[in-house]
Amino acid sequence: MGYLLPMTPNQQNPVTGARPLTGQEPLFIVLNTGSGRGDAQVLQDTIRRVLDEAGRPYQLMPVDDPSRLTETAQAAVANARESQGIVVAAGGDGTLNAVASRVVGQGVPFGILPQGTFNYFGRRYGISQDTEPALRSLLAGELRPVQVGMLNGRLFLVNASLGLYPQLLEDREAYKQRFGRSRLVALWSGLVTLLRAPRQLSLRLEYEGRARDLRSPTLVVGNNRLQLEHIGIDPSELDRNRLVAMAARPVGTLALYGLLLRGLFSRLGDAEHVISFAFDRLTVAIRGRHRVKVAMDGEISWMDTPLEFKVSEHPLPLVVPADADAGARS
Repeated sequence: MGYLLPMTPNQQNPVTGARPLTGQEPLFIVLNTGSGRGDAQVLQDTIRRVLDEAGRPYQLMPVDDPSRLTETAQAAVANARESQGIVVAAGGDGTLNAVASRVVGQGVPFGILPQGTFNYFGRRYGISQDTEPALRSLLAGELRPVQVGMLNGRLFLVNASLGLYPQLLEDREAYKQRFGRSRLVALWSGLVTLLRAPRQLSLRLEYEGRARDLRSPTLVVGNNRLQLEHIGIDPSELDRNRLVAMAARPVGTLALYGLLLRGLFSRLGDAEHVISFAFDRLTVAIRGRHRVKVAMDGEISWMDTPLEFKVSEHPLPLVVPADADAGARS
Protein backbone atom coordinates (compact mmCIF):
# COMPACT_ATOMS: atom_id res chain seq x y z
CA MET A 1 0.00 0.00 0.00
CA GLY A 2 1.24 3.54 -0.71
CA TYR A 3 1.99 6.49 1.49
CA LEU A 4 -0.67 8.62 3.07
CA LEU A 5 -2.02 11.42 0.89
CA PRO A 6 -0.86 15.00 1.72
CA MET A 7 -3.17 16.70 4.20
CA THR A 8 -3.57 19.94 6.05
CA PRO A 9 -2.70 19.79 9.80
CA ASN A 10 -6.23 19.05 11.07
CA GLN A 11 -7.51 16.98 8.15
CA GLN A 12 -8.10 13.27 8.73
CA ASN A 13 -6.71 10.86 6.19
CA PRO A 14 -9.57 9.26 4.20
CA VAL A 15 -7.81 5.86 4.23
CA THR A 16 -6.89 5.48 7.90
CA GLY A 17 -8.89 8.21 9.65
CA ALA A 18 -5.69 9.47 11.32
CA ARG A 19 -4.47 13.08 11.30
CA PRO A 20 -0.98 13.94 9.98
CA LEU A 21 1.76 14.15 12.61
CA THR A 22 2.93 17.47 14.01
CA GLY A 23 5.83 16.13 16.09
CA GLN A 24 4.17 17.26 19.32
CA GLU A 25 1.70 14.42 19.91
CA PRO A 26 1.68 12.84 23.38
CA LEU A 27 2.66 9.16 23.44
CA PHE A 28 0.64 6.51 25.26
CA ILE A 29 3.03 3.58 25.58
CA VAL A 30 1.62 0.12 26.30
CA LEU A 31 4.59 -1.86 27.56
CA ASN A 32 4.52 -5.62 28.09
CA THR A 33 6.97 -6.09 30.95
CA GLY A 34 7.02 -9.87 30.42
CA SER A 35 8.04 -9.61 26.77
CA GLY A 36 11.36 -8.94 25.14
CA ARG A 37 15.05 -9.64 25.33
CA GLY A 38 16.12 -7.57 28.32
CA ASP A 39 15.17 -6.11 31.67
CA ALA A 40 11.82 -4.33 31.73
CA GLN A 41 13.10 -1.67 34.13
CA VAL A 42 16.00 -0.84 31.79
CA LEU A 43 13.51 -0.50 28.94
CA GLN A 44 11.33 1.89 30.93
CA ASP A 45 14.32 3.92 32.08
CA THR A 46 15.49 4.27 28.46
CA ILE A 47 12.06 5.42 27.32
CA ARG A 48 11.81 8.00 30.12
CA ARG A 49 15.30 9.36 29.48
CA VAL A 50 14.83 9.78 25.72
CA LEU A 51 11.37 11.34 26.00
CA ASP A 52 12.32 13.62 28.88
CA GLU A 53 15.32 14.86 26.89
CA ALA A 54 13.08 15.47 23.88
CA GLY A 55 10.47 17.29 25.98
CA ARG A 56 7.74 15.06 24.58
CA PRO A 57 4.65 14.37 26.73
CA TYR A 58 4.01 10.68 27.38
CA GLN A 59 2.35 8.15 29.64
CA LEU A 60 3.90 4.76 30.34
CA MET A 61 1.26 2.05 30.70
CA PRO A 62 3.14 -1.11 31.83
CA VAL A 63 1.34 -4.46 31.77
CA ASP A 64 2.55 -7.31 34.00
CA ASP A 65 -0.32 -9.66 33.20
CA PRO A 66 -0.75 -10.43 29.45
CA SER A 67 -4.49 -10.91 29.99
CA ARG A 68 -4.69 -7.14 30.65
CA LEU A 69 -3.05 -6.11 27.37
CA THR A 70 -6.36 -5.57 25.58
CA GLU A 71 -7.85 -3.55 28.43
CA THR A 72 -4.75 -1.36 28.66
CA ALA A 73 -4.63 -0.90 24.87
CA GLN A 74 -8.26 0.24 24.89
CA ALA A 75 -7.43 2.84 27.53
CA ALA A 76 -4.44 4.01 25.48
CA VAL A 77 -6.64 4.41 22.39
CA ALA A 78 -9.22 6.41 24.35
CA ASN A 79 -6.49 8.71 25.72
CA ALA A 80 -4.93 9.14 22.28
CA ARG A 81 -8.25 10.02 20.66
CA GLU A 82 -9.00 12.57 23.36
CA SER A 83 -5.60 14.30 23.14
CA GLN A 84 -4.76 13.61 19.47
CA GLY A 85 -1.86 11.42 20.56
CA ILE A 86 -0.09 8.27 19.39
CA VAL A 87 -0.58 4.76 20.79
CA VAL A 88 2.77 2.95 21.08
CA ALA A 89 3.26 -0.78 21.71
CA ALA A 90 6.51 -2.04 23.25
CA GLY A 91 6.98 -5.81 23.11
CA GLY A 92 7.18 -8.80 20.81
CA ASP A 93 4.96 -9.49 17.80
CA GLY A 94 2.19 -10.84 20.06
CA THR A 95 2.12 -7.59 22.04
CA LEU A 96 2.16 -5.50 18.87
CA ASN A 97 -0.77 -7.59 17.60
CA ALA A 98 -2.82 -7.11 20.77
CA VAL A 99 -2.39 -3.33 20.76
CA ALA A 100 -2.79 -2.92 16.99
CA SER A 101 -6.08 -4.84 17.21
CA ARG A 102 -7.50 -2.04 19.34
CA VAL A 103 -5.95 0.75 17.24
CA VAL A 104 -7.01 -0.25 13.72
CA GLY A 105 -10.05 1.66 12.49
CA GLN A 106 -9.99 4.09 15.43
CA GLY A 107 -8.29 7.02 13.67
CA VAL A 108 -5.21 7.18 15.90
CA PRO A 109 -1.56 6.67 14.83
CA PHE A 110 0.30 3.55 15.94
CA GLY A 111 3.97 3.35 16.88
CA ILE A 112 6.06 0.37 17.93
CA LEU A 113 9.18 -0.38 19.98
CA PRO A 114 9.99 -3.99 18.95
CA GLN A 115 11.25 -6.23 21.76
CA GLY A 116 10.79 -9.77 20.41
CA THR A 117 13.14 -12.43 19.03
CA PHE A 118 12.50 -12.10 15.29
CA ASN A 119 10.63 -8.75 15.03
CA TYR A 120 9.51 -9.31 11.45
CA PHE A 121 6.88 -6.58 11.63
CA GLY A 122 9.19 -3.81 12.81
CA ARG A 123 12.10 -4.82 10.60
CA ARG A 124 9.83 -4.81 7.55
CA TYR A 125 9.34 -1.06 8.00
CA GLY A 126 12.92 -0.15 8.94
CA ILE A 127 12.21 0.19 12.67
CA SER A 128 15.23 -0.58 14.82
CA GLN A 129 15.24 -3.48 17.27
CA ASP A 130 17.17 -1.26 19.71
CA THR A 131 14.87 0.82 21.88
CA GLU A 132 16.66 4.18 21.80
CA PRO A 133 17.04 4.54 18.01
CA ALA A 134 13.53 3.12 17.51
CA LEU A 135 12.12 5.74 19.87
CA ARG A 136 14.08 8.61 18.30
CA SER A 137 12.86 7.62 14.83
CA LEU A 138 9.32 7.45 16.20
CA LEU A 139 9.57 11.04 17.43
CA ALA A 140 10.51 12.25 13.95
CA GLY A 141 8.51 9.67 11.99
CA GLU A 142 5.79 9.84 9.39
CA LEU A 143 2.55 7.95 8.91
CA ARG A 144 2.19 5.11 6.44
CA PRO A 145 -0.95 3.00 5.90
CA VAL A 146 0.02 -0.65 6.43
CA GLN A 147 -1.92 -3.70 5.26
CA VAL A 148 -3.08 -6.10 7.97
CA GLY A 149 -4.75 -9.49 7.68
CA MET A 150 -7.90 -10.74 9.36
CA LEU A 151 -8.79 -14.26 10.49
CA ASN A 152 -12.41 -14.71 11.61
CA GLY A 153 -12.53 -11.04 12.48
CA ARG A 154 -9.24 -10.97 14.38
CA LEU A 155 -6.20 -9.04 13.17
CA PHE A 156 -2.75 -10.39 12.33
CA LEU A 157 0.31 -8.41 11.32
CA VAL A 158 2.85 -11.06 10.24
CA ASN A 159 1.11 -14.42 9.77
CA ALA A 160 -1.69 -16.72 10.86
CA SER A 161 -1.53 -20.51 10.74
CA LEU A 162 -3.00 -23.85 11.74
CA GLY A 163 -1.72 -27.40 12.10
CA LEU A 164 1.98 -28.07 12.56
CA TYR A 165 3.04 -24.42 12.77
CA PRO A 166 1.12 -23.63 15.99
CA GLN A 167 2.65 -26.78 17.50
CA LEU A 168 6.11 -25.55 16.53
CA LEU A 169 5.36 -22.24 18.26
CA GLU A 170 4.10 -23.91 21.43
CA ASP A 171 7.19 -26.12 21.64
CA ARG A 172 9.44 -23.15 20.90
CA GLU A 173 7.94 -21.21 23.80
CA ALA A 174 8.51 -24.16 26.14
CA TYR A 175 12.16 -24.36 25.08
CA LYS A 176 12.57 -20.60 25.51
CA GLN A 177 11.30 -20.88 29.07
CA ARG A 178 14.02 -23.48 29.77
CA PHE A 179 16.94 -22.25 27.70
CA GLY A 180 16.31 -18.55 27.01
CA ARG A 181 15.21 -16.52 24.00
CA SER A 182 17.43 -16.90 20.95
CA ARG A 183 17.15 -17.90 17.31
CA LEU A 184 19.31 -20.97 17.97
CA VAL A 185 16.89 -22.19 20.66
CA ALA A 186 13.99 -21.59 18.26
CA LEU A 187 15.73 -23.66 15.54
CA TRP A 188 16.56 -26.52 17.89
CA SER A 189 12.99 -26.70 19.24
CA GLY A 190 11.73 -26.89 15.64
CA LEU A 191 13.98 -29.84 14.87
CA VAL A 192 12.71 -31.68 17.95
CA THR A 193 9.06 -30.98 17.07
CA LEU A 194 9.51 -32.42 13.59
CA LEU A 195 10.68 -35.72 15.08
CA ARG A 196 7.06 -36.38 15.98
CA ALA A 197 4.94 -37.48 13.04
CA PRO A 198 2.63 -34.51 12.32
CA ARG A 199 -1.12 -35.04 12.00
CA GLN A 200 -2.46 -34.48 8.50
CA LEU A 201 -5.42 -32.13 8.06
CA SER A 202 -8.06 -32.61 5.35
CA LEU A 203 -8.63 -29.06 4.13
CA ARG A 204 -11.26 -27.63 1.82
CA LEU A 205 -9.98 -24.33 0.41
CA GLU A 206 -12.26 -21.86 -1.34
CA TYR A 207 -10.73 -18.77 -2.97
CA GLU A 208 -10.83 -16.79 -6.20
CA GLY A 209 -14.08 -18.52 -7.19
CA ARG A 210 -12.65 -22.03 -6.96
CA ALA A 211 -12.56 -24.90 -4.48
CA ARG A 212 -9.58 -27.13 -3.73
CA ASP A 213 -9.14 -30.16 -1.49
CA LEU A 214 -5.77 -30.60 0.17
CA ARG A 215 -4.20 -32.83 2.79
CA SER A 216 -1.45 -31.04 4.66
CA PRO A 217 0.17 -30.95 8.11
CA THR A 218 -0.02 -27.15 8.14
CA LEU A 219 -1.37 -24.04 6.45
CA VAL A 220 0.31 -20.65 6.90
CA VAL A 221 -1.03 -17.33 5.62
CA GLY A 222 1.61 -14.61 5.36
CA ASN A 223 1.32 -10.83 5.42
CA ASN A 224 4.98 -9.86 5.80
CA ARG A 225 7.31 -9.24 2.87
CA LEU A 226 10.48 -9.76 4.89
CA GLN A 227 9.43 -13.14 6.27
CA LEU A 228 8.32 -14.41 2.86
CA GLU A 229 11.58 -13.29 1.27
CA HIS A 230 13.59 -15.03 3.99
CA ILE A 231 11.98 -18.40 3.28
CA GLY A 232 12.04 -17.98 -0.50
CA ILE A 233 8.37 -17.25 -1.28
CA ASP A 234 7.54 -14.44 -3.74
CA PRO A 235 6.05 -11.55 -1.68
CA SER A 236 5.02 -9.34 -4.61
CA GLU A 237 1.29 -10.14 -4.24
CA LEU A 238 1.31 -8.32 -0.89
CA ASP A 239 1.79 -5.09 -2.84
CA ARG A 240 -1.56 -5.77 -4.56
CA ASN A 241 -3.49 -5.90 -1.28
CA ARG A 242 -3.50 -9.69 -1.15
CA LEU A 243 -2.30 -12.34 1.28
CA VAL A 244 -0.14 -15.38 0.53
CA ALA A 245 -1.02 -18.91 1.66
CA MET A 246 1.55 -21.71 1.99
CA ALA A 247 0.99 -25.39 2.67
CA ALA A 248 3.07 -28.57 2.64
CA ARG A 249 1.85 -31.74 0.98
CA PRO A 250 1.85 -34.88 3.16
CA VAL A 251 5.49 -35.91 3.64
CA GLY A 252 7.58 -37.88 6.11
CA THR A 253 9.86 -36.54 8.83
CA LEU A 254 12.98 -36.56 6.64
CA ALA A 255 11.21 -34.52 3.96
CA LEU A 256 10.01 -32.06 6.61
CA TYR A 257 13.60 -31.55 7.69
CA GLY A 258 14.40 -30.88 4.05
CA LEU A 259 11.67 -28.23 3.89
CA LEU A 260 13.00 -26.63 7.06
CA LEU A 261 16.48 -26.43 5.55
CA ARG A 262 15.10 -24.97 2.33
CA GLY A 263 13.36 -22.31 4.38
CA LEU A 264 16.59 -21.48 6.19
CA PHE A 265 18.32 -21.03 2.84
CA SER A 266 15.45 -19.01 1.28
CA ARG A 267 14.51 -21.78 -1.15
CA LEU A 268 11.15 -22.95 0.16
CA GLY A 269 9.39 -21.60 -2.93
CA ASP A 270 11.32 -24.10 -5.10
CA ALA A 271 10.33 -27.15 -3.06
CA GLU A 272 8.10 -29.65 -4.87
CA HIS A 273 6.22 -30.48 -1.66
CA VAL A 274 5.19 -26.86 -1.02
CA ILE A 275 2.29 -25.06 -2.64
CA SER A 276 1.68 -21.31 -2.35
CA PHE A 277 -0.94 -18.97 -3.77
CA ALA A 278 -2.21 -15.42 -3.28
CA PHE A 279 -5.81 -14.44 -2.54
CA ASP A 280 -8.14 -11.65 -1.46
CA ARG A 281 -10.33 -13.92 0.63
CA LEU A 282 -9.82 -17.57 1.62
CA THR A 283 -12.28 -19.87 3.40
CA VAL A 284 -10.87 -23.02 5.02
CA ALA A 285 -13.03 -25.92 6.18
CA ILE A 286 -11.42 -28.87 8.00
CA ARG A 287 -13.00 -32.30 7.73
CA GLY A 288 -14.02 -33.60 11.16
CA ARG A 289 -13.09 -30.38 12.95
CA HIS A 290 -15.48 -27.79 14.35
CA ARG A 291 -12.70 -26.06 16.27
CA VAL A 292 -9.01 -25.78 15.52
CA LYS A 293 -5.90 -24.41 17.19
CA VAL A 294 -4.48 -21.40 15.34
CA ALA A 295 -1.46 -19.16 15.77
CA MET A 296 -1.60 -15.43 15.03
CA ASP A 297 1.67 -13.50 15.26
CA GLY A 298 2.99 -16.17 17.59
CA GLU A 299 0.00 -16.28 19.96
CA ILE A 300 -2.02 -19.51 20.18
CA SER A 301 -5.83 -19.69 20.46
CA TRP A 302 -8.79 -21.85 19.42
CA MET A 303 -11.23 -20.83 16.68
CA ASP A 304 -14.45 -22.20 15.25
CA THR A 305 -14.36 -23.45 11.67
CA PRO A 306 -14.68 -22.60 8.87
CA LEU A 307 -11.83 -20.12 8.95
CA GLU A 308 -11.97 -16.97 6.83
CA PHE A 309 -8.77 -15.12 5.93
CA LYS A 310 -8.91 -11.71 4.26
CA VAL A 311 -7.23 -8.31 4.08
CA SER A 312 -8.62 -5.81 6.57
CA GLU A 313 -10.67 -3.01 5.04
CA HIS A 314 -8.92 -0.66 7.50
CA PRO A 315 -5.15 -0.23 7.07
CA LEU A 316 -3.06 0.41 10.16
CA PRO A 317 -1.67 4.00 10.42
CA LEU A 318 1.89 3.06 11.38
CA VAL A 319 4.57 5.60 12.33
CA VAL A 320 7.70 4.69 10.36
CA PRO A 321 11.15 6.33 10.24
CA ALA A 322 11.16 9.38 7.99
CA ASP A 323 13.92 7.84 5.86
CA ALA A 324 12.34 4.39 5.67
CA ASP A 325 11.93 2.96 2.18
CA ALA A 326 9.43 0.33 1.13
CA GLY A 327 11.96 -2.48 1.43
CA ALA A 328 12.74 -4.77 4.34
CA ARG A 329 15.52 -4.20 6.83
CA SER A 330 17.60 -7.09 8.13
